[in-house]
Amino acid sequence: MTVPTDRRTSDAAQVLANPSAYADDEKLHAGLTWLRANEPVAWVDGVVDGKRVYLPFWAITKHADIMDIERDNALWLSAPRPLLMPADLDEALMADRKAGTGLETLIHMDDPHHRDVRKIGADWFRPKAMRDLKVRVDELAKRYVDRMRDIGPECDFVEEIAVNFPLYVILSLLGLPEDDFPRMLKLTQEMFGGQDEEHQRGGTPEDMLAVLMDFFMYFAKLTAARREHPTDDLASAIANGKIDGEPMSDMDTASYYVIVASAGHDTTKDAISGGLRALIENPDQLQRLRENMDLMPLAVEEMIRWATPVKEFMRTAAEDTEVRGVKIAKGENVYLAYVSGNRDEDVFDDPFAFDIGRDPNKHVAFGYGVHFCLGAALARMEMNSFFTELVPRLKSIELAGPPQLSATTFVGGLKHLPIRYEIS
Repeated sequence: MTVPTDRRTSDAAQVLANPSAYADDEKLHAGLTWLRANEPVAWVDGVVDGKRVYLPFWAITKHADIMDIERDNALWLSAPRPLLMPADLDEALMADRKAGTGLETLIHMDDPHHRDVRKIGADWFRPKAMRDLKVRVDELAKRYVDRMRDIGPECDFVEEIAVNFPLYVILSLLGLPEDDFPRMLKLTQEMFGGQDEEHQRGGTPEDMLAVLMDFFMYFAKLTAARREHPTDDLASAIANGKIDGEPMSDMDTASYYVIVASAGHDTTKDAISGGLRALIENPDQLQRLRENMDLMPLAVEEMIRWATPVKEFMRTAAEDTEVRGVKIAKGENVYLAYVSGNRDEDVFDDPFAFDIGRDPNKHVAFGYGVHFCLGAALARMEMNSFFTELVPRLKSIELAGPPQLSATTFVGGLKHLPIRYEIS
């Protein structure tokens, strides 16, 4: 296959190589809207101000193309580059994984290994398990809405409520001691906030590797404890999981914990806080929901579409191929812009309208295919429980200051949402 040598990166495509763009909704969506209409398969060279910041990739911004790529997991591989990160860190982590010394979570794996590893925790997220967990999630939802009432009439909703509710749910499911929750929160913020000055530990690859090593050391001790004394929790299921009759490696085990403990709450935090912001900024939709709580399942899906906490995943072409007639060579990477797919005018009527009754709502916020989010049912249940508790008790709510979004190229959303409210 002949690959063009005259590739250029348009100004609109360059936005995807700029973490701060994700902290500016207007700038981000202006660029993505232009790409969908004019350059749906766009080359991004990763060069910023003359410096190589990211390894190059093709940006895929149309919903249909994202779905097609997700469906064909034999042609489009997660390894070795499942997400966008700075080039020096990307190269260091890929080298570590190649040497067998780096974290390799479910998002890094391809079948059949991915399928076998995913099975180990899958039962904990199936419908029966969710039904068994619902009573506890409802109790926690009430606890945190009560906390809103008690600390009101103003708070930073992200820091006081949205962070803590899903954190408590997922870490309780894992069976971690409550004293360790703040540590897990800080490590998660440092990992997903590695490109945000407020949350990053530091700006170097060594700083990010140190965060991952802290995760590994914590979960290595947890694995040893659960293997010696198994308990009835998800941590024990992971620690004692087997592949082809053999225990998982320490690295695979630690990697499993990391993805569940971090993504299992941070993405839900982003969806809950983004959903509340949307309700505040669209009071007609809040009133509509208050008058018809049967719309809650649809409202939750719209909040998830609106927030799209996971901005992208990447895939690598296993063979020479094409997308919309654009030639992509074996070994090249594509960036699946979920946040763009979820505003695609060809799929969603009036995509920039927040509509709690939107049906159908074929968003790609949880991905698609074999890598569909393991915890999707739990996230939906948490959001349903929280807003079912909150909305009927709200007497009033408004912004008390400007919302602030995280700088990111992977997982992110609001990091501050100051609100003023009255709750019964």
